[in-house]
Amino acid sequence: MPEYVNYRARVRKWSTIQAAGRTYTVPSRLIGKEVQLRLYADRVEVYYKDVLVERMERVHGEREASVNYRHVIGSLVRKPGAFALYRFREQLFPTLHFRQAYDALRQWRGERADVEYVRILHLAATTMEATVDSALSLLLEAGEPFDYAAVRDLAEPRPPEAPALTLTAKPDLKVYDSLLTLSLAAGVCR
Repeated sequence: MPEYVNYRARVRKWSTIQAAGRTYTVPSRLIGKEVQLRLYADRVEVYYKDVLVERMERVHGEREASVNYRHVIGSLVRKPGAFALYRFREQLFPTLHFRQAYDALRQWRGERADVEYVRILHLAATTMEATVDSALSLLLEAGEPFDYAAVRDLAEPRPPEAPALTLTAKPDLKVYDSLLTLSLAAGVCR
């Protein structure tokens, strides 16, 4: 019995491939490309031009899928309305806080929730998922309505602004010159 089975697949527009009747996502840069797959008993390996680009757990159930939100978020950001009808939408909640945040956004923002959630998911994909998860936890605990901007502000604190510096008098460069002369005399500067 062979260790793995080889397949070839073309990556579809939603970054998906089919292997043995199951759907898997791959990085979006591969859309339209042909990839080679190795199906092992416990995992799937995806190769492009003989280079391993993705390794994921193999799914076994009928019509099951393995969806990594990082693979599809680029398409969803361009078409956030597609999130509501996305076939594998339930797999786009990486943690319980993300699911709870989406439910809360639906309650507070109605249909605008899809756009807000996709932006939050994009933030998680482009920064640190754990930081975004912590921000969602804090906002959910507060129980107040929030949006993408509130999550971003907690997950990506902006650096403080430097205070404006105003000089009341012109600097006296003679002090600097005397320090430089002393340094040269002591052999410190060369």
